[in-house]
Amino acid sequence: MKVFHCQHCGQMVYFANTRCERCGHRLGYLPDRVLLSAVVPLEGDRWNPLAAPDQPSRFCANALHDVCNWLVPDGSPDAFCRACRLNRTIPDLGRWENRVRWQRLETAKHRLVYGLLRLGLPLASRFDDPHAGLAFDFLAAPEETIRDHAQIVTGHAAGLITIDIVEADDAERERHRQDMAESYRTLLGHFRHEVGHYYWERLVHAGPWLPAFRGLFGDERQDYRASLDAHYAQGPPADWRQRFVSAYASTHPWEDFAETWAHYLHIVDTLETAYEFGLRVRPRMGTDPALTMDIDFDPCRQRDFDLLIRAWLPLTYGINSLNHSMGLPDLYPFVLAPTVMGKLRFVHGLVYS
Repeated sequence: MKVFHCQHCGQMVYFANTRCERCGHRLGYLPDRVLLSAVVPLEGDRWNPLAAPDQPSRFCANALHDVCNWLVPDGSPDAFCRACRLNRTIPDLGRWENRVRWQRLETAKHRLVYGLLRLGLPLASRFDDPHAGLAFDFLAAPEETIRDHAQIVTGHAAGLITIDIVEADDAERERHRQDMAESYRTLLGHFRHEVGHYYWERLVHAGPWLPAFRGLFGDERQDYRASLDAHYAQGPPADWRQRFVSAYASTHPWEDFAETWAHYLHIVDTLETAYEFGLRVRPRMGTDPALTMDIDFDPCRQRDFDLLIRAWLPLTYGINSLNHSMGLPDLYPFVLAPTVMGKLRFVHGLVYS
């Protein structure tokens, strides 16, 4: 994620901010320019971004619900921004808890869309492209079904990603994480995983990358339901850490790809943040070059996969150690075995193909 500054006063501001805390200017994000800009009002609902004074804009219609700070070009026929146009269903906002959870979901989804656009990946709403577009259903179970323990299944099907909004509840998500014996479970991780299924269909399925995919991840034609049942009944194979980025990735080639895709997005976004803050890793003791890191490149435009990994590993060593100093678990509790590196390299190749 890039670091932004208020164009009026120079204060550092963050991606989800809606107002500069120093000077009070309202902030709006310009996705086409990758800029968070201070804005000044024009007539009606029009605003002038200080970072792009030649581009009068309107706020996305979802700004009324305090879930979006993205701008729409003034001449656009769309009421919603590029991120919010992906929504097909939102929860009933008459329930207070739904509104809070939806706000958290949108924060994660907007960060997802930011990353996809930064990487130049194809991204269209299903409303604009009914055949290859992407859509989200954010669903909340009615009170009566909650009492009956009915569940909404988070998942992907033919470009439609369904998210159970209870995942936006920290306590519920932590309970699921422990029940599933997962070392890591976040809202952003859900979005990145599920969109991995979408990009498998767009970039791999029935294309020239399919044979290489099967050579690395396995044959996706094996019975998915049977594989899932076997995973939950028997658990992952004993050697899963040598072949998969997570235990769940061992379930089926589709899940292996989605997990690997999510980790690739984790890596690139975190490296971009480190780059923007000018972070370096230079341990005072030892001379192992594998423990040093100085990012002097834009990770979102870096075609050399080896350079990404040479920066990523020392960064995780340092940040995990900082977490331990605070009594927290590893920020990145995963081991990237050589086989997993090969799968990440495959994803990198897809992104830049």
